[in-house]
Amino acid sequence: METFLVGGAVRDELLGLSVKDRDWVVVGATPDEMLRRGFKQVGADFPVFLHPQTREEYALARTERKAGRGYHGFTVYSAPDVTLEDDLRRRDLTINAMARSESGELVDPFHGQADLQARQLRHVSEAFAEDPLRILRTARFAARLAPMGFRVADDTMDLMRQMVADDEVDHLVAERVWQEIQRALHENEPGTFFQVLFDCGALAVLIPELADRETFNRSLAALRCAGEQSEDTDVRFAALLSPLQQAQASARAKALKAPNECQDLVRLTNLLSNRISHQSAIGTDEEALLGALDDTDAWRRPERFQRLLKALFCALPEECHDAVCRLRDAEQAATGVEAKALMAQGYKGKALGEAIRQERRQRIARLIQQQQA
Repeated sequence: METFLVGGAVRDELLGLSVKDRDWVVVGATPDEMLRRGFKQVGADFPVFLHPQTREEYALARTERKAGRGYHGFTVYSAPDVTLEDDLRRRDLTINAMARSESGELVDPFHGQADLQARQLRHVSEAFAEDPLRILRTARFAARLAPMGFRVADDTMDLMRQMVADDEVDHLVAERVWQEIQRALHENEPGTFFQVLFDCGALAVLIPELADRETFNRSLAALRCAGEQSEDTDVRFAALLSPLQQAQASARAKALKAPNECQDLVRLTNLLSNRISHQSAIGTDEEALLGALDDTDAWRRPERFQRLLKALFCALPEECHDAVCRLRDAEQAATGVEAKALMAQGYKGKALGEAIRQERRQRIARLIQQQQA
């Protein structure tokens, strides 16, 4: 029985990055032997165990064989006769197919260290083509490592294009696609993820509304801006889909099964972007400003409204930014109307709601007068 540190921990150590998670492969052992040593089995599809002290994951060396379409279509074989090289061969990229022995020796049968030095993301073997999810994973690694100069190797990009042509990407389920998109939105350069998907043709399958070059370029610019403005997933996702028509954007967010907060911000960003773009007076008309604040539920959802403002700044051209600033200032001016004070004046029920709205409208009108003075 031999134990090896594998995958990302070895890669990040060689790159001089901090190692966050450590995964291990065990060669020459059986599940019964792992259990006797105090490990707890957690893997349902193949033997994965938690170390009794560190709680780190230890997986028995295994191989995989394609048995269907998509990323679910695999049968797994795990036994003491599976070698470390057999296990590493099934991995996606050479930089993730290295291991380190307990004595500290680097095991690198697929030249991952050379690809690290060359800043190349290269597939380990032709088995890469059996799992379409690896296209998204490769794009995500490109987004993470882009600041260090990494790019997808030409032969790997060619293979990814062939996978798209073979309709492998069509078999990905929305939940897994969204999972990868969400992770990618928080990588070092999120735009690189979508650029890789665009270049290999996968984006035309997964988000076809962004397949047009002009639309895609606007989307990347908005996403780049959002990445600088906010760490929030919904802001970045809303910026990504902001060049689309409202119905298109909402339908795509729903089809990707994005969380409700992401779908909401996509809808509101496109609603307000369209309104600001086509109503030149929205920044100087109190009723238009109040209507926008009412429609976005700014009074009850102030934190979401602040995220909406960030998305709008990135979604709209610079000449529209004054209107967004006016919307921000109007919300600040009209927030804090005291319902109790109006109730003391005798307002109640529907009349109270109207009185609150009129007070907000008057505050916004005074703000506009001050700004125009």
